[in-house]
Formats: sequence, structure tokens, C-alpha cells
Amino acid sequence: MKSSVQISRGIESLFGTRDENIRLIESGLKVNTQLIDNLLEIEGEAEAVSRAETILEDYVALVREGHVFNNGDLNSYLRVVTEDPEVSFRALVQSGRQRNFGKKMLAPKTPNQRRYLEAIERNDLVLGVGPAGTGKTYLAVAMAVSALLSKRVSRIILTRPAVEAGERLGFLPGTLQEKVDPYLRPLYDALFDMMESEKVDKLLERNTIEVAPIAFMRGRTLNDSFIILDEAQNSTTEQMKMVLTRTGFNSKMVVNGDITQIDLPPGKRSGLIDALEVLRGVEGISFVQFDERDVVRHNLVQRIVKAYERYNEAVGAGRQLSLKLTEPSAEPAPDTCLPPTTT
Repeated sequence: MKSSVQISRGIESLFGTRDENIRLIESGLKVNTQLIDNLLEIEGEAEAVSRAETILEDYVALVREGHVFNNGDLNSYLRVVTEDPEVSFRALVQSGRQRNFGKKMLAPKTPNQRRYLEAIERNDLVLGVGPAGTGKTYLAVAMAVSALLSKRVSRIILTRPAVEAGERLGFLPGTLQEKVDPYLRPLYDALFDMMESEKVDKLLERNTIEVAPIAFMRGRTLNDSFIILDEAQNSTTEQMKMVLTRTGFNSKMVVNGDITQIDLPPGKRSGLIDALEVLRGVEGISFVQFDERDVVRHNLVQRIVKAYERYNEAVGAGRQLSLKLTEPSAEPAPDTCLPPTTT
């Protein structure tokens, strides 16, 4: 089947750097395209051509309405709509405008990010697991800010384990808060990205927003709160159970982590791994698994994550082979002949 869409504006951003955007449409939907003057011809299976036509018509309409796409965002949107046939391009682009994220307008850029936001809206407890750069923390903080500004909760609690990532920092100077703040800096960064710094400072002063290490959660019941446990892979089993049982009435909790980056001492089991096994199937809890396709940082980060996954798989296979080769034989060892003793 053949069809065509007229594109009078936005040709450059549609094609992208080295035509990466149009190539994404072609590979994702299994179609071929050709630009002739202002017409983009699409050829392929009827269903795929129809889907591509709908996406491109949405794109053309949004550009005509004044929407400006930068290359990274457009590529992310196209990845979502080519992988998930139920998502419309227009709805995806505009979905960020439907929520008040303070000074930010955000839209999910991958299918898993969309599922993550929907899971947070629907459930009281969400566990998001996946590699760095997939937006787990950033989107959770955005949803927390949205809930606070719309008065669905009265405070935000941000917490994470105070565990060094392969370093020993020793005794840090300053007050107790100043000692733990370096561990919590990513949470502060996300907050300041969502709201004006003066407003964040006031909310922190009034404890409307509380950023604290996981140990500060013990013995509390957190009602009417949006709670985020970040870097949860570095919590112990006991800490994880303690935090999960802090949830009070009218509260939401989001637990994030990357089980490939555990910095606990040897012999300590990760509370996140434990929770994934224990809570599976419990009603009211949602699990969202991110992968390297959800990385929304620099493209190099996505390739780094993938390279480490390949390396770890190869090392794991090598270890299994080594173990098989060094397993003791099931046959009894031959008697060892000792030289006769002399008296």
C-alpha cells in the first residue's frame, strides 16, 4: 500500500540528525518513505502505512499550531508511538500539559515512562526498577510536586540510604543535616528543577518537603504524604520493610532503584531485591521495569548501559563454563601409590 502526507513545515526536525527520526519510523513500523517536494510518500503493509500516516498527520498539525520540537524529544516521542500502537502522537506530546509540574512541562518519552506515571496515579505503592538515566527519580519527584501543588497531599517525603558508592568519605564536617545532604543531592536537584528555588527553600523550612536519610523514617506514620524512596537497592531488607510500613492514610509511595548498582557491604542482601520477590502479586502494588531503551540522558548513556549488560552476560556465561570445567569428577580417584617406607 502507498500513501502520502504533505509536510510544508518542520521537515528538518522530522528527519532529524542524519535522518535518525525518519529512519526510526521506517524501522519501527516496517515502512519505506521518500520525500518528493513537500510530500512524504509512505509504502508498506496497509496497517503500518495507516499508522505512519496518522503519526505524521499529528506531527504536521502540531507544528502548524506552533509546537516546536527539539531533536531529542521528537526522537523519544517517535520511539513511544512506533512501539505502542495504542498511543497517539498528539496525546503523547500534550500529556505533559495535563499535569501541573510546577515550572516544568513534562511528557513521558518512552512506553515504560508512560506506564510508570499511570501506575503512580492508580496505585498507592509503585516500585520502579531499571538503569541510570531512565527518569525514575525525576518523574517520581514531578508527580510528587504535582500532588502537592494540587493539594492532593500536604507534604513530600524524599529519602534514600546514606551509602557511599564505592568510596569511604570518612567524617564529614558540619551539622547532621550537612553531613547527609551530599547523599541526598540528586533529590534536591530534581526539586529545584521543578520549582523556583525560593519556594523550595520555604517548603523545606516548613517541613512541607522533607529530604532525609532512610534512618530518619523509623517510628513514624506518614499520613497525607507523597513518599519517595530513591536508590532503594542500597537499603537492607530491614530498612525496606520499615519504610514500606510507614505509609499512612491518603499517602502514596514510590520506590526506585537499580539492582545492578548495589553498594551494600558484602553479605548484606538488598531490600529492593527482597521486596520484588515478597510483594509480587500483592493487590494495590505496581511494578515497572525500565531498560536501556528508556534511557533519556545523552545517547552515549544508553550505549554504556547496553555495553555493561552485554559484558555482564558474557562474564556470567564464562563463570558458569568455568564452574562446569572445574567440577570434581563423579568417578572415584585412583589410589595413590606411595613409595615404601624404610625402617
